[in-house]
Amino acid sequence: MIRYIVATTILLALLTVAACAQDVPVAPKQPVAAKQEDRKAEASSSPRLPPDPNKFAVIISGIGGDEAYSTRFAKWGGDLRAALVERLGFAEERVTTLAEKPSEEEQPCSADAVRDVFGKLRGSVKPDNQVFIFFIGHGSFDGKIAKFLLSGPDLTAADYAQLIKSLPARKVVIVNMASASGEFIKPLSGAGRVVITATRSGMEQNATRFAEHFIAALGNPEADADKNGRVSVFEAFNYAAKLTGDYYEKKGLMATEHALLDDNGDGVGHAKADEGDGALARTTYFDSLPLQQAGGDEELAKLFSERLRLEGEIEQLKARKAQMNEDEYDAALEKLLIEFAKISQSIKAKRK
Repeated sequence: MIRYIVATTILLALLTVAACAQDVPVAPKQPVAAKQEDRKAEASSSPRLPPDPNKFAVIISGIGGDEAYSTRFAKWGGDLRAALVERLGFAEERVTTLAEKPSEEEQPCSADAVRDVFGKLRGSVKPDNQVFIFFIGHGSFDGKIAKFLLSGPDLTAADYAQLIKSLPARKVVIVNMASASGEFIKPLSGAGRVVITATRSGMEQNATRFAEHFIAALGNPEADADKNGRVSVFEAFNYAAKLTGDYYEKKGLMATEHALLDDNGDGVGHAKADEGDGALARTTYFDSLPLQQAGGDEELAKLFSERLRLEGEIEQLKARKAQMNEDEYDAALEKLLIEFAKISQSIKAKRK
């Protein structure tokens, strides 16, 4: 009986998702050239999205060691900030950048400045907010301790774990695009966290290219694998990992970086969706579509956000299916899908 109920509920939920999950009209197919021209026009003429008060970002751009790397890291940091603020709806005052050569709007990439930034975040961030933390630069690993290189004394992976743990936010996305970053996965892993690293271990210590491709993914329709008009954290990871691999292959070089993702809290990263990883990242986005869909209606925005949260919980439950008994899984899935259907009905009623 319960299987029949679950199957029926799943069908109804899927129909609801198909009808209104993204609430974006489907445009008629166009020739490739026309699509490319349209995208260029959109990029140049689209107004900046209204800032989302529920998102915070910290960009930590470390020291380069020589002018070439310093210039590269500064460019990547600037490109990332521009993508967040100009295209993805982050409020300017809620994106903090630390840099080797800080401008008036930036802060120095020192240990004291990092601690100060996280201290201020603790007082500003609420549990329902999302925090995105990006590392651009060089990392190090001596066989025991992993660090991210700053001006002056460096902070270790364990130091960052404590700083992040102090944040009230229930969802935190950490993207460490530095060399030797693979050692950051285990200490930073936890419930409600997506951790991405450019390397699979601390032994991959050559300068990385992953950041360039990850930042490019944030504004590239090609990264949107499921073509829902949005780029999830999972899609950005896959896109960047592929292009990074392609870079070494085209150059005829042995790859010295292999990106990993962990989002199930077990401290073990994977190069592909495997062993339960990927579920949270698939339903975590950089943009603020729920806020845009709500059209300024705060109550409606909360409903859209709640529906997105339930989508994430459903994906995570599916990832745990192999570790659960059948009745337990069916009961948990039924509960989530019923909640999802109720929220979707509330959204439909609110929009009439």
